[in-house]
Amino acid sequence: MRTDALVTEKLCAAAQQLRRDVAEMMGAGCCPDAFSAADLLAALYFEKLRYDAKDPHWAERDRLILSKNAFAPLLYAALARAGFFPAEELSTWRQLESQLQGNPDMWLLPGVEATTGSPGQGLSIGLGLALGMRLDQKSSRVYVLLGGDELAEGQVWEAAMAAAGYQLDHLVAIVDCGCAADDLAAKWTAFGWHVIGIDGHDFPAILAAYDEAETVQDRPTVILASTVPGRGLPAERS
Repeated sequence: MRTDALVTEKLCAAAQQLRRDVAEMMGAGCCPDAFSAADLLAALYFEKLRYDAKDPHWAERDRLILSKNAFAPLLYAALARAGFFPAEELSTWRQLESQLQGNPDMWLLPGVEATTGSPGQGLSIGLGLALGMRLDQKSSRVYVLLGGDELAEGQVWEAAMAAAGYQLDHLVAIVDCGCAADDLAAKWTAFGWHVIGIDGHDFPAILAAYDEAETVQDRPTVILASTVPGRGLPAERS
């Protein structure tokens, strides 16, 4: 497990910046869901993912598919802070002709790997990308960030079954489960996935889970992250 204090400090600061960006973007309409996954996304963009913000279509990059629509402002903040576009553009969220629409649009915004919106779509898209990478003999990895509520969609489990059948060990699903994740582990295991359960706000645990997923062979990995909705909002600290 990584315990480097400097890495943890860096990621804590990055996650808090993402939360500030989201709060400024959304104002009084802040959605708690957009805060719970900030630590998971910060660890990806600022420690784990391979990408080149100056070349968003770099062939060897890792892919992140955002499945849950409520996380869109958080994704935009991460892309801006990673250098895909100027952070000043975050203030245009959902404005007419802005790149930052309610649903991520891969044709509008560099760094967005798939246009999503309907619940449950993301894992199917990640499955297709992972299969394509295998055919192209790429070493890149595909990460799909889902919300726990999306697991009620049958399409998620159809994709999960297919991914296990194809033994896509370079596909990683990250589920922001809310307050509890234990009940889901047995189901994902039954579908043939390698299951890792973590505290979704513990950076050493998050990074260790991402590292562990890279060692798994012949099956995909799901990271079940127990999180606190609204993590970082003032109401949580009162």
